[in-house]
Amino acid sequence: MKIEKTMIIGELLERLPEKADILTEAGMHCLNCAIAHGETIEEACEAHGIDVEELLVELNKK
Repeated sequence: MKIEKTMIIGELLERLPEKADILTEAGMHCLNCAIAHGETIEEACEAHGIDVEELLVELNKK
């Protein structure tokens, strides 16, 4: 499954819970909050000042 910037974080974590570590390491420390589960990866990156393209590279590594 290819992870896209339009994917909802809650969906990502439901399907691939092991990716939470990558998000946390990138600076997203609020993965359990209600907003995070309804936000897209792109929206969360904007809110946290994270380069979405760089994060997608890491998330899509096998």
